[in-house]
Amino acid sequence: ISLLLSGYGPHEQLNEPEPDVKTVTISLAGDCSLGNLSVHGYEGTFREMYDSQGPSYFFRNVKSVFESDDMTLVNFEGVLTDSNNRVEKQFNIKGKPEYIQIIPEADIDAVSFGNNHRIDYGEQGVADTIAAFDSIGLPYAYDEHVGIFETETGIRIGFVSVNEVYDGTKVEAFLQNGIRQLKEQKVQLILACCHWGTEGRHTPDADQTELGRKCIDWGADLVVGCHPHVLQGIDVYNGKYIIYSLGNFCFGGNRNPKDKNTMIVQATFTLENNQVAGEAGLTLIPCTLSSVSHRNDYCPSIAQGDTKALIIR
Repeated sequence: ISLLLSGYGPHEQLNEPEPDVKTVTISLAGDCSLGNLSVHGYEGTFREMYDSQGPSYFFRNVKSVFESDDMTLVNFEGVLTDSNNRVEKQFNIKGKPEYIQIIPEADIDAVSFGNNHRIDYGEQGVADTIAAFDSIGLPYAYDEHVGIFETETGIRIGFVSVNEVYDGTKVEAFLQNGIRQLKEQKVQLILACCHWGTEGRHTPDADQTELGRKCIDWGADLVVGCHPHVLQGIDVYNGKYIIYSLGNFCFGGNRNPKDKNTMIVQATFTLENNQVAGEAGLTLIPCTLSSVSHRNDYCPSIAQGDTKALIIR
């Protein structure tokens, strides 16, 4: 009846509008410490490599991967500050504020900042690092501060970032409230970045699994983990992925880590009418955190051959 009243003949049909379908690919990599430990000298450090090679050196072997996506996000572990007022702890990581130029040179679009080295130089270290982020327009997130990145195609990706290592269950409020806030801001995708787990352990702890699933129940589309300094596995829960640990990536905090295996994960989402449709597609790109095996040259590189197979296994 409605067709006839609208002037359509009895054999004509109204076609349903085609859904607006878009895809978006996000590259994810692990702990990036753009600096070195307070106990380091000069030789063999990140600082020495910056002085000799400049800002474009560090990510040159993986930049083509980051350029091929819609968004690249890494965990920014440490601070950029000239302050020497370090917090008393075993390891303090910092770089110079000028090191922020490494980020745009690498085509990195956003950083998670919720981790156990954010406070290594107190509130001044945090403030100086955020000022460096702001100087290049870099979205960041930690605790109650959420981040939003908008792709060239207009897709808004929100992210939250917490440090469960220090804050324990306190982070649940940051995650839940942050995800709610991002939903209110009408983002199309939400990432939950969790600094968690046991250092050196290749399997997730029970509390990682529990918290990761809570993040998805609260509305995250993907959970991304760091902190153990080594790779951990990937889980799927209610059709969404939990990446437990991406390991170290461009890591100035260790001049020669025993385990140099790492990876980039590229997650591709399909959006229909601005809603996530189906599971994300994951592409794993095995890497080593150094381009040489005998030390850390702070130049992550795509793995080949037996090393590639080992990392996937």
